[in-house]
Amino acid sequence: MKEWLENHKNDKIRTQMYYAKQGVITPHMEYVAKVENVDVELIRSEVARGRMIIPANVNHTNLKPMAIGIKSLCKINANIGSSSLASDIQGEIDKVDVCLKYGADTIMDLSTGGDLDSIREAVIAHSYVPIGTVPIYQIIHDCGGDVNNLDIETMLKTLEKQAQQGVSYFTIHAGFLLENMPNIAKRKMGIVSRGGSLMASWMMHYHKENPFYEAYDAILDICARYDVSLSLGDSLRPGCLADASDEAQLNELKILGELTLKAWERNVQVMIEGPGHVPLNQIERNMKLEREYCHEAPFYILGPLVSDIGAGYDHITSAIGAAVGGWHGCSMLCYVTPKEHLGLPNSQDVRDGIIAYKIAAHAADIARGRKGARDVDDAMSDARYNFDWNKQFELALDPDKAKEFHDETLPQDVFKDAEFCSMCGPKFCSYKITREIVANNPSLQTN
Repeated sequence: MKEWLENHKNDKIRTQMYYAKQGVITPHMEYVAKVENVDVELIRSEVARGRMIIPANVNHTNLKPMAIGIKSLCKINANIGSSSLASDIQGEIDKVDVCLKYGADTIMDLSTGGDLDSIREAVIAHSYVPIGTVPIYQIIHDCGGDVNNLDIETMLKTLEKQAQQGVSYFTIHAGFLLENMPNIAKRKMGIVSRGGSLMASWMMHYHKENPFYEAYDAILDICARYDVSLSLGDSLRPGCLADASDEAQLNELKILGELTLKAWERNVQVMIEGPGHVPLNQIERNMKLEREYCHEAPFYILGPLVSDIGAGYDHITSAIGAAVGGWHGCSMLCYVTPKEHLGLPNSQDVRDGIIAYKIAAHAADIARGRKGARDVDDAMSDARYNFDWNKQFELALDPDKAKEFHDETLPQDVFKDAEFCSMCGPKFCSYKITREIVANNPSLQTN
């Protein structure tokens, strides 16, 4: 891939979508096709039509390409990042290691405190999965911490700097327009997006249109040069069940659809960010509206959380919604950790959030009938029925946790061959009893 990129370094447009539209199959597409176990022409055609993206900044040289789209496996993103109260480069690197170990498909660096450029540089260098950012955080930082100092020149300068560093996708809040402000007052919780609230503050201070919307063409120019995908942010995502699927949310979604078409005209890859808190019975409708309004661009959802009272356990309340969202057509799930709404996640929180979302994404793949998705489940069933404990640990999404729980009560190696666990013991194991019944009754045996 490095050689291919070097040979195409003088191309004015360097995006995977541009090459796909020209009928060119890139090494990135070939790699994705092998990982997804599909024909490479399917990958090329899906990228060309905008229904799949391969976020792969040309400057992220140690990147392993991956795909986000309805024709690929459901992916998960993990958020990391420092805050103004806790900033440590090594701490973020440790979080990257956890993300990679437990299978995050992309990582977003949401740092708001410390040396943002150095943190991002270290994160990108340490990661072989795509890195995304929300540039408004650094833009405000570069404007002295005051959103009212924001100007388009500073905004574009920050975007270009992050693109040069190797960021593979930007979340930009370009679909929240001034005309949508009156709908905010009707809500129970107003604006819960950090980027959305900053845009609202700027727009109301100057009574001008959203600068990301106004400078959208210039943003697309930057994305086209470095192949930065756009993750069009849902500034007005619902922050509670009472605000789900309201006028503010859906009006913004329609604008995101218009911005999607503009990006595709410029060969820039796009995915759409989705709602935060949504009752279980409204999730399917939300997935359908996104496909309708945004022309089947990949949908990237946070949760959604199906209850507002799961504080401390919101990796569970959100993974429930994520599984349903993935089942009904979402392409990537943004994880939520147990610390959601409560504090800055540590490495253990990152691990818990990733595993919860790997379960949700896998459940969605099974529900959608993805080829081979259930193979590992069937292998786990065989291992359980045959009391192959080491194979069970190996097949688990979190092998360390599975072994740890088993070994709490039966740690000796001899119990790795035992036909029971500490729950049932040797006399009450249903598997063992069933096997004995079958063994003693030839009529129940199959060839």
